Amino acid sequence: MSVGIIANPSSGRDLRRLLSWASVFPTGEKVNVVLRLISAMGSLGVGEVWMLPDSAGIAARVREAAATAHAQRDLALPRVRLLDMRVGDCAQDSAEAAAQMVRQGVGLIAVLGGDGTHRAVASTCARVPLLALSTGTNNAFPEMREATTAGIAAALIATGRVDETVGLRANKRLRILGAGVDESALVDVCVSRQRATGARALWSGEDLVEVFTSFGEPGAIGLSAIAALACPVSRDEPFGAHVQFGPGRALLAPLLPGTMQRVSIASARRLPPNEPVWLAPAQGTIAIDGEREIELDGQERLRIELDLLGPRTVAVARTLEYAARHGLLFDLPDRAGGP
Repeated sequence: MSVGIIANPSSGRDLRRLLSWASVFPTGEKVNVVLRLISAMGSLGVGEVWMLPDSAGIAARVREAAATAHAQRDLALPRVRLLDMRVGDCAQDSAEAAAQMVRQGVGLIAVLGGDGTHRAVASTCARVPLLALSTGTNNAFPEMREATTAGIAAALIATGRVDETVGLRANKRLRILGAGVDESALVDVCVSRQRATGARALWSGEDLVEVFTSFGEPGAIGLSAIAALACPVSRDEPFGAHVQFGPGRALLAPLLPGTMQRVSIASARRLPPNEPVWLAPAQGTIAIDGEREIELDGQERLRIELDLLGPRTVAVARTLEYAARHGLLFDLPDRAGGP
């Protein structure tokens, strides 16, 4: 049984850390997170892990530490193997790594990163489920989880001890469609008056025109937090949300860690699936999952649609609860010594 792990070396280091009190997620901590993850997986029978050979050396350090722990401490860590690929320190690295892992036949891909990293992986992971772990800034799609317990849940799914109908969540997504444009977002699509992609991140509520979200839960930070407070929609409801900015009620929302801003809400409604919403021609940019990706010159004819065909992810709490109720962690074979 093998799994894939994609740890984005750049997540948690974007411009928003200069504008707020966001935490930094250093390379050394990412290494420790992966080691906790694979230690739990190895104890439950995962024998092989494929990793993206990142420029920061996360995968190389994990492979060395796992081999040492196996040799010196007789721990049941999986064999760590690196994909044969060149890296360019961009989102395409994550997308290409996921595609290669699918070809290797992995049962699951664990992703350490923010919303953008998960979107890149989702674009090529096909139906292979994801374990979504947050190491970014304003994350909404991946959740903050202790890697050990997340690794237990992932291994229970990957080894078939918990059926996918119990342990996996079906996710929604947003599509941006038009002539020459076919993009997907896992969390939000925002139209902004800013006319260049620049540093990509959006941090000023004054620039916002409208935002679409696949879900918006009140505990979020960032663009989806606006929808979450104006028109809350959970991950599991078959709806999204559409918020338009303009003269109306002033909403106080956390757009950055430690930063509250007032935005003026003209309207907020639930967005049904498969209902196209055409964008008014305008100059500006479209941000996808919090980062400006598409520049608008006022000539484009684009529409936004919500569908229910997003990636499948491990429902960690539900999987662990099922395992506890059915005694799945009792009387397991001792896997000391590893593969």
